[in-house]
Amino acid sequence: MPTEVKIRKLHHAAWRCIDAEETRHFYEDLVGLPLVHTIQADTVPSTGDPNPYFHIFFGLGDGSCIAFFDLGDQRGATVSTDMPKWVNHFAMEVDTVEEVLAMKERLTRAGVDVLGVTDHHFVKSIYFFDPNGLRLEVTARTESDEYLQAAKQRAHGELAEWTKKKARRQGAGRN
Repeated sequence: MPTEVKIRKLHHAAWRCIDAEETRHFYEDLVGLPLVHTIQADTVPSTGDPNPYFHIFFGLGDGSCIAFFDLGDQRGATVSTDMPKWVNHFAMEVDTVEEVLAMKERLTRAGVDVLGVTDHHFVKSIYFFDPNGLRLEVTARTESDEYLQAAKQRAHGELAEWTKKKARRQGAGRN
């Protein structure tokens, strides 16, 4: 019988960045995430491909990181041109809604456009873009244990309903 593997937490999520220093300034000086590790290489270790890069890691309070690759080509977190800008994003959790508001104030003072506070009925969030075009969310939990239990109980049924609805829409588009 194979050994059971239990994923403990996110180690890091990584994106491409336009400029490592500009990205460091944004995440460390504005958002407040410390630069905790860097890697510079001329070859990709996993593939052996020649591709110089500088890899930077910013630490979150739980030990996980958000990371970026500066490939030296001045291109950021590119996504497909037909994808809405709000789809791909990275959400960072703080302890209180007051901290969400403080982050909004800090970013706004620095000239960053911030959307929200948005009440999602289980978290309250603000949204903004980093210098690379990556959408970020700072969020605080507001849900009760009862809300989480009810949401978990509904999740599979809601997914099944979405799947049916999507199939009906796709079928109607073929006529």
